[in-house]
Amino acid sequence: MTDNELIVDLRGRRIETLNDFWDAVTKPCGLPEWFGRNLDAWSDTIQTRGISEVIDSHDILSVHVDQQGLFGGQRQEAKALAGIFDGEQNRLVIHGLA
Repeated sequence: MTDNELIVDLRGRRIETLNDFWDAVTKPCGLPEWFGRNLDAWSDTIQTRGISEVIDSHDILSVHVDQQGLFGGQRQEAKALAGIFDGEQNRLVIHGLA
C-alpha cells in the first residue's frame, strides 16, 4: 500500500438503492466483474482487501454521498451499508444538501 487516500465522490449522483450504489462504486473502486454486489462482498473488499487492486493500492477509502435517496432517511439498507465502513481505513461521508 501507499500512503494515500482513494476518494470516491458520488455527490450529485442519484443513488436510490444498493444496486445504484454498486453501479456507482464499481468503476472508481476497480471492482471486478465477479464482485458479489452485496454487503458481505463489500465488507470483504474494503476491510479484508484482496479483491480490488485499486482499493488495495490506497491506505484509506472515502466514499462521499448526498443525504438523499438511499442515504436520505432511516433506511435499513443504508444503515447496514454505513455500518461496514469503520471510519478509519474506510469512510462513508454523507453530505447534507444546502
